[in-house]
Amino acid sequence: MPFDDPLVSAEWLKAHIDKPDLKIVDATWVPPFLKDRDSGRTCYDKGHIPGAVYFDIDDIADKTSGLSHMLPDQDVFASKVGALGIGDGDTVIAYDSNTFFASARAWWMFRAMGVSKVAVLDGGLKAWQAAGGATETQPPLLQPKAFTATFLKPFLRNMDEMRQHVEKNDAAILDARDQGRFNGTSPEPRAGLPSGHMPGSFCIPASSLITPEGMMKSRAELSELLGTYLNAPVITSCGSGVSAAVIALALARAGNDKAAVYDGSWSEWAAHSDNPIATVS
Repeated sequence: MPFDDPLVSAEWLKAHIDKPDLKIVDATWVPPFLKDRDSGRTCYDKGHIPGAVYFDIDDIADKTSGLSHMLPDQDVFASKVGALGIGDGDTVIAYDSNTFFASARAWWMFRAMGVSKVAVLDGGLKAWQAAGGATETQPPLLQPKAFTATFLKPFLRNMDEMRQHVEKNDAAILDARDQGRFNGTSPEPRAGLPSGHMPGSFCIPASSLITPEGMMKSRAELSELLGTYLNAPVITSCGSGVSAAVIALALARAGNDKAAVYDGSWSEWAAHSDNPIATVS
């Protein structure tokens, strides 16, 4: 990675925000089952970092999939991202106003499409405002640019591949959902899905990687939490492929920047009755 750390501070962003090749994306996303919350787009419209464009993971997605916000092919990604005014050679900083949900997802998407100059704003919009950063409500005037995407398959896993990993037990599968959903003792928020987990997987709740102030934990803290997985093949999962990227981001901060994401995650796995589901009583 060109960054020593896949996260940048608000102070760093304030010092570099006027650089013409630096592009800021607001990737705020709110799960649709949280009916009492503003949508990500509404959050963006109410106030965002100056110059930031809205990165909609439900729009920059594979619309042919029966699942939400699945990674699109490289041509669709290139077209959508270029239309946002992001071009080849630009440095991308992703943030959100929802505790890395889904700035980490945006970071992972850019990396899966061959972009190395991408990082996440630590603490998101809250940290930006705490550092005295201004916000605006009007979106910037978009000037489309040429963007080239090169899909890097090692960053992505599909269901068939996950079935093989589960059978062979040849990679650490880290699940970002909370302990109750992982154990099978709490219900899934998506109607009709049983809770539980893929056999052999481990529960690493995304919330355990974040401080009470909404910052990513330090390298030392993450190394202590994730040390077992820093020198091993890792695949991350969650409910629908969003918070899984928070684990991938934390691993990258701690020293393993090669984690893959199971894009369909539990929404896909648990919807297929022939997939094995484990629970903890």
